[in-house]
Amino acid sequence: MSNIDLVETRHVPTESVAPEVVSPRRTPVEDHAVTEALEILSESVRDIVATHRVTCGGLDWLENRPPHVIADALARMDAVQAGVVFRLLDKERALSVFEELEPVDQQQILQGLREKSFRDLVEAMDPDDRARMLHEAPAKVAKKVLAGLSPRERRMTAALLGYPEGSVGLFMTPEVVALPDNLTVAQALGCVRAKGGNAETVYTLPVVDRGRRLTGIVELRELVLHSPDAMVSELVVTEPPFVRATDSAEKAARLMSSTNLINLVVVDSEDRVVGLLTIDDAMEVLEAADSEDVAKQAGSAPWEGHYMAAKVFQLARYRALWLTLLLFAATLTVSVTDMFASTLEQAASLALFIPLLIGAGGNAGAQAATACVRALAVGEVRVSDLFKVIWRECRVGLVLGSMLAAAGLLIGTVFVGPKIAIVVAITLVVICGWAATIGGTMPLLAKKFRIDPAVVSAPMVTTLVDATGLIIYFTTAKLVLGI
Repeated sequence: MSNIDLVETRHVPTESVAPEVVSPRRTPVEDHAVTEALEILSESVRDIVATHRVTCGGLDWLENRPPHVIADALARMDAVQAGVVFRLLDKERALSVFEELEPVDQQQILQGLREKSFRDLVEAMDPDDRARMLHEAPAKVAKKVLAGLSPRERRMTAALLGYPEGSVGLFMTPEVVALPDNLTVAQALGCVRAKGGNAETVYTLPVVDRGRRLTGIVELRELVLHSPDAMVSELVVTEPPFVRATDSAEKAARLMSSTNLINLVVVDSEDRVVGLLTIDDAMEVLEAADSEDVAKQAGSAPWEGHYMAAKVFQLARYRALWLTLLLFAATLTVSVTDMFASTLEQAASLALFIPLLIGAGGNAGAQAATACVRALAVGEVRVSDLFKVIWRECRVGLVLGSMLAAAGLLIGTVFVGPKIAIVVAITLVVICGWAATIGGTMPLLAKKFRIDPAVVSAPMVTTLVDATGLIIYFTTAKLVLGI
């Protein structure tokens, strides 16, 4: 075992560990100078790996920064550096930092911990965080984690792992204080005091009948403010928003966002309370969903982990497939140009405006697609609104095209004369209307056929509009110029 492996906390006596604390090589940095602080930490880590010596600069940085900042720094490091820094944290702080990491970064840390440190860390995690980490972990790691848990924690974790990928069940906390509906306020508060220590949150309290079926919710605030003799049934909010454990986690998180909830009750198929989706987990779900949509809208596959820690080849691999597919799709544009080669020979100046036209059409289509994907994600439009969206985006596109046509008419007249300018102006109106209609329609059609709308958004729409836009352009030219 190396000397580095012996370093677990800052509070271990110096004679029991190999690393030696030496004077700092850099002056302390202010809190807002994160970049400079990361450089100090990185230099300290390199010193530890090379010489087994711990500098005070790195230790001070770890002690004075909040957990989410340390987690971000760990995510930017390679496996060796991240493992070394994590071992310098005391037990309580290590857990807080660990819970801020993404599952892929958590696995990297766990694989480098010693047996006791490994067991202590995963035992202290909330069951929902542990389940999400294990759901994405290799089978060997998952088996090792489950084997080291206490029976109670193992049962809760195994239950969460049984839910489908992407479902609320994997993100909810099963540690819930559920109140029987026949209690007084004083009895309910006693129940919260007795069981609340093991719960992740006690602000939202589900109220259940004898079969543990949901009858409503009551906020802790209401219990504290009302008379001890009042009945919980008098304070309960009946028919609260809830989701089933097999429902989409993103759908549940969107529901919380639209209803301003800090906790959302999760029930099983028989309406029995099985957990709560908390606001922090809901935010993680939305962040992951938005990151995936952004990647797909840009023509790239989403990746796990921190962007700064990803290798160049890894990022290229995620983007290569889509670029290759779009390259083949772009051959449509080449085919169309070749089809109208004779038209170009008779009016060579038409070629000058091809980039302008396909650029305007592609941008109009991408704007419509992005707006529609976003509206679908937040529930502002549904598949049943398809024809309304077509009519709406068509009009928006025609308005935009008319505005651009005025500018195109002026530019075309200056450079090539009024005849070609008229062709450009007419084409801009038609192509923008067509592009906006296509951009608004494709995500809805994708949703209808159970395809991720983000997949058929901006890059695909742009490629399709490029090819069809050239057909519109050359057809218009033949009609207007008579060639």
